Amino acid sequence: MEKEKAIVAGGCFWCTEAVFQRVKGVEEVRSGFCGGQIKNPPYREVVQGRTGHAEAIEITFDPSIISYKELLEIFMATHDPTTLNRQGYDVGSHYRSAIFYLSEQQREVATAYVRSLESTGEYTDPIVTEISPATEFYPAEEAHHNYYNNNREQGYCQVIIDPKVRKLMNSYSDLVKGEVK
Repeated sequence: MEKEKAIVAGGCFWCTEAVFQRVKGVEEVRSGFCGGQIKNPPYREVVQGRTGHAEAIEITFDPSIISYKELLEIFMATHDPTTLNRQGYDVGSHYRSAIFYLSEQQREVATAYVRSLESTGEYTDPIVTEISPATEFYPAEEAHHNYYNNNREQGYCQVIIDPKVRKLMNSYSDLVKGEVK
């Protein structure tokens, strides 16, 4: 089966990258920017809210191992889809929760999944995750790639990212691959 791509934004891309690097069937995760108005946005401009982009990740996955819906389940479970333009201490529209779909099928799956979450009452607050067509995905500067794996001793990694990775390990152990370098 041919590989597919997915693009999601759930706050700081270091967090979402670290989670999805550990998921079976995910072959590559790239941190970058999506959903904005300018070409090749630099990180410093994005985080100042000047470009309209969200910090996002582009996931290359094998749909014979993991489905797009399963990726969305992990995504929604490992960030807070009910906070507008915020994840924890990270505040601004560049930290928004978003699913950037790459096909009509992805749009349908994402829309149906979010509606099903809303109907279950799993979240007490409304889900604010944006579901939008993907714009050009721009990879972030090299220093942002593989950040968690290269900087686990950093306070941000220990306080913010470690709990997300632990949640993945505890809630989706059947979808977790071996140790990530």
